[in-house]
Amino acid sequence: MLPCIPLAFHRGMTDSSAMSDAPHPFAALGIPPEMIRGLEELGIVTPTEVQAKVIPFLLTDGGDLIAQAQTGTGKTAAFGLPLLTKMNPKHRDIQGLVLAPTRELAKQIGKQLFRFTKYTEKIFIEVVGGGDNIDQQIERLRRPTHILVATPGRLLDLIERDALTLEFVRYVVLDEADEMLSMGFKKQLTEILKLAAMRRSTWLFSATFPEAIQQLIKGCMSASAHSIQIDQANVVNRDIDHRFAFCKREKKTDFIYDFLKRQKGQRGLIFCRTKAGAMALFNELTELGLPVDVLQGDLMQKERDKVMRAFKKQRVPFVIATDVAARGIDVADLSFVIHHQLPDQLEYYTHRAGRTARAGKKGMSLALIEPKEKWQITQLETKLHVKFSELRR
Repeated sequence: MLPCIPLAFHRGMTDSSAMSDAPHPFAALGIPPEMIRGLEELGIVTPTEVQAKVIPFLLTDGGDLIAQAQTGTGKTAAFGLPLLTKMNPKHRDIQGLVLAPTRELAKQIGKQLFRFTKYTEKIFIEVVGGGDNIDQQIERLRRPTHILVATPGRLLDLIERDALTLEFVRYVVLDEADEMLSMGFKKQLTEILKLAAMRRSTWLFSATFPEAIQQLIKGCMSASAHSIQIDQANVVNRDIDHRFAFCKREKKTDFIYDFLKRQKGQRGLIFCRTKAGAMALFNELTELGLPVDVLQGDLMQKERDKVMRAFKKQRVPFVIATDVAARGIDVADLSFVIHHQLPDQLEYYTHRAGRTARAGKKGMSLALIEPKEKWQITQLETKLHVKFSELRR
């Protein structure tokens, strides 16, 4: 259970934001003062575009919502702050449910929600995901839980064991809905939403909207759901420097080796399309003496955790990953992302590139392409409203 810290500020104190004539930017959106104080301690002062559009609707209307948002745009606060305000701390039941595609992302969301509650009444948040001890999760769920953050598979496992009920859930958040569907969770999501039949609203967040998402929306959400379309020019983080370099396939390992050797004290991800490609690149770079590790789908959870710990603690500066294995990765201060090949589905470029340039920092997204693939760069520029420049060696 993530503990919560009770309201600690004296009612007679004068908050610095209250001394200004202009309301605090988050106060103007409807966020209460005790929550704003926690945001300020986290350095969150100015709402992002998705926060400015989502928060007022969820606080005033709170109905079904469909929002376009990708990793790194501040969407956790966009749905998390309104969700926290709607919880009744006096009731011990699960009132809010957040579904995420991976255990790592679920834990990241839970940690953020906990930080937002530092000066509020006690709101208890629990995170459950596959790969962690289910008996320990069952034990923790015996205590009051107001918001549950879960991966779909583990949530259904716990329901089957009668460890929890969704009877009192009033708000369901589907975070990175396109990722959940691409991982094969459509059946589980439909079942979970049926079990949360007493919910007042569903809030869906997705970076892309393939046909499978449209089907989920039609089947599980109101026909009058409010849709928030982020300006296409802001779908991709503006702090990302998009580059490409022409490179023959057989020369890519040498190019990446030379690039990584120049990244003194910097960290980054290298994306490959396949497990075999990721392992081959890992073996080649390791033989060349570079400190790299690899994330691919055949890893056991303990092995994956070991790689992620080393990466986060900066013992390993570079990690090679497949798109599937990289889902849910959230590592601060990544300076760059390299695309050994562009993804098969170009919309997943936003997921890859969004791993860098987080929290207002700058970052580079570098695609290695052959001359015949230049049309893909042009397509990305047109589709995502970004500008690529060539990186010359």
